[in-house]
Amino acid sequence: MTISGVAIAHGDLSVTIAGPPEKKESVMNLPGTSTIGELVQGLNSLGVKPRDLISILQSIKAAGALQAELVII
Repeated sequence: MTISGVAIAHGDLSVTIAGPPEKKESVMNLPGTSTIGELVQGLNSLGVKPRDLISILQSIKAAGALQAELVII
């Protein structure tokens, strides 16, 4: 499942999907064809903690860029 274009900030991390690339260390840019798995893998490689990862996914969902149901157990 791909994620629609969105840009969100969480703490000092910015996540941009299908947006113009930025040259900052705390910015993650992904193409518009990115999947949830690719996003999670990228965030994990940056050392994002699970709680922050959940918050980022919730923000993407709230922005309308994730057409999936989030189930947090």
